[in-house]
Amino acid sequence: MSISRREFLGTAAVAGLAASPLPADTGNTTMPTRVLGKTGVHVSILAMGGGSRFLSYKAEDQALAAIHRAIDLGITYFDSADDYGGHLSEQRIGTAIKGRRDGVFLVSKVTPRSGDEAKRAMELTLKSLDVDHLDLLHIHQLGDEDDLAQVEAKGNVLEQLLKFRDQKMTRFIGITSHANPATLKMALERHDFDCAQMALNAGQVAMRNGTGNMVPNRAMKLSFETTALPVAVRKQMGVLGMKVFAQEAMVGQAPPQKLLYYTLSLPITAAVVGMPKLEYLEENVRLAKTFQPLPNAEMQDISGRLSARNKVALDRFFDSHLDA
Repeated sequence: MSISRREFLGTAAVAGLAASPLPADTGNTTMPTRVLGKTGVHVSILAMGGGSRFLSYKAEDQALAAIHRAIDLGITYFDSADDYGGHLSEQRIGTAIKGRRDGVFLVSKVTPRSGDEAKRAMELTLKSLDVDHLDLLHIHQLGDEDDLAQVEAKGNVLEQLLKFRDQKMTRFIGITSHANPATLKMALERHDFDCAQMALNAGQVAMRNGTGNMVPNRAMKLSFETTALPVAVRKQMGVLGMKVFAQEAMVGQAPPQKLLYYTLSLPITAAVVGMPKLEYLEENVRLAKTFQPLPNAEMQDISGRLSARNKVALDRFFDSHLDA
């Protein structure tokens, strides 16, 4: 059963799970970090995404320079996947972090559902990154209940991920989804993942202004924020928010600062953001370093306005979106 936004935010605040306190030094030289759930690892609150936005750097030297600059600026969490450019994203990240691996929390995702195919994909991932293990490996892009059944089937990808963790090929395991909140909730309830990554932005909250409260809009699809996120928080998983700007669909409807701060004000560890230009990287780092949680009333106002305008269209878009 979903809960109201007011109830959820109130519960999170009472439990001390709202945006984590910043380090004592929050000036322009320090990147804030948070603990990645039950992993116990501290990572930067801004994570660099390695999907289509990263692959917008057409020249390899530009892509490598962006990774080096991100590390220099304090980003420690780097996210990729086997199908981002057919392992090209992983190859570039692997080249860039040579000699700097100790300062990087390295994450990738496996797309195949077959156990044998997942194993082959993982072998290529490690080869592409030129490492012997990952810090975190996700099952990529969970879809509907039929897809979850494939994930869970004996010998398939979930069983394989557990083996990868046992074999020290990855320290932690997780799962991602950007289109199916109810299915992700089901997966998180059934299995003890270390982490979960989901679409969390101000335009897909499935809420509208009601009399005295924020109440569910029954005409809209469920949202990750009110459906899957509470389960991940309850089970102390490390939570990563993605689609912060909804593939740029909401840019211009609210200041980028407010969009980023909205996601970072949720009970998550980090926001995974694609940054296809160095100036975007510099600006997002600046915002992360000066982050302060938005008041609940402001979050309700932003999400109320943006979700009413965007949610139906964004749900439809992400149903078929493949960030490869």
